[in-house]
Parts: sequence; structure tokens; C-alpha cells
Amino acid sequence: MAPIIDPGNGLIYMKVGTHAQEPLEAIIARKTREIEEAGYALWGYGGGTCHPTTMVQPFARDFYRRGGKIYLCMQPMVSKHFAEPIRATHYSIDGVKWETVPKAVNCVGSRYALVITDLRTDDFDLELDRTRVAIGHSVGRTGSAYIGGRVDKACLEVVVGGNSREADHASKATVHIGLVATVSEPFAVFVRSA
Repeated sequence: MAPIIDPGNGLIYMKVGTHAQEPLEAIIARKTREIEEAGYALWGYGGGTCHPTTMVQPFARDFYRRGGKIYLCMQPMVSKHFAEPIRATHYSIDGVKWETVPKAVNCVGSRYALVITDLRTDDFDLELDRTRVAIGHSVGRTGSAYIGGRVDKACLEVVVGGNSREADHASKATVHIGLVATVSEPFAVFVRSA
């Protein structure tokens, strides 16, 4: 098992693919350049399951206070995200005070973004039964019981064993992780175009 999915570690799981009409391979190349030039990249996404202020920021701060890191573990998939590739010009940690996105950073077609400081391909399986939801209304549920349908991302904690009560009812899902990034402060932001 990859060391980043050792028990006690925090991770954000996300399915990834074509986004805002750009294939995943092109996104990876662009984000790698952004990290080299700006020291970080904004990995754009949408949906409420990883809301910046109510989910990702408190989840990540808790793990950082305990001396841990948060990893973004991404499962590549075939997708057709046809949103317009409109570049975010501003970002906000709290949704109130907005700052200009540096020219070297390009976040397109998104409402939110994770702040990542490295990005690398990887190759390992993540057993979602060995994770639990770490924050929100579904806290404590196994990742396998939570991920599915329209839920394609989550703030998870790796545990020694799954919730046996839920594991009886959950599909003992294993997902293949092909891409990993370190999530860094301020962890997640709102993004918009002016």
C-alpha cells in the first residue's frame, strides 16, 4: 500500500478527467508548469461535497494541526465536461475578500479550487472500505458507502478497518489512483471571473 494511505492520514478523493473541454493529459502538463512557475496551482472543481469553507479548510486544518498532510488522490476516468474554459481571474479564501489570480496560474471552468504544490502520476489501489468520511453530515461513513452516484469527491481519513456494520451493506469498492498532489494552505478557495 502507498505510504500516503497509511491509517490516520487524511486525503481528498476525487474522480478526474476532461474538464472545461480540456483532456486530463493537457491539464496535468499545464498544472505542472504552473507549479514550476508560481510555486502552486489551483486544481478546479465544483459540487458541494468538498465546499472550501465548510468542508476542505476545516478538514485540512485539523490534519495539519496534528502534524499531517493532506493528499489529493485522483481516480482518472472518462468524462465529458463541456463547460466553457473561462479563466478565473480572482480567488477568495472566505468568499468575501477577493484577490487576483497570478498570471502563471490558470484555473478554468470551476467554482472552487484546491491549492496544490506538487502533482505526480502514481499507481495504486485505494480500498474505500478502509476510509471514512472525516467531516460533514456523513462523518464516520465508509468511503465505499459514501462515494457513488453523483458523489465523486470526498474528504476522507484512512482507518485500520472499515465500519463493519456499513461494510456488510457497502460494495467493498477499490478504486485505482493514477494521480496524486499535496494540498497546501489555504487548502481550498473560491474562484471567479471578473
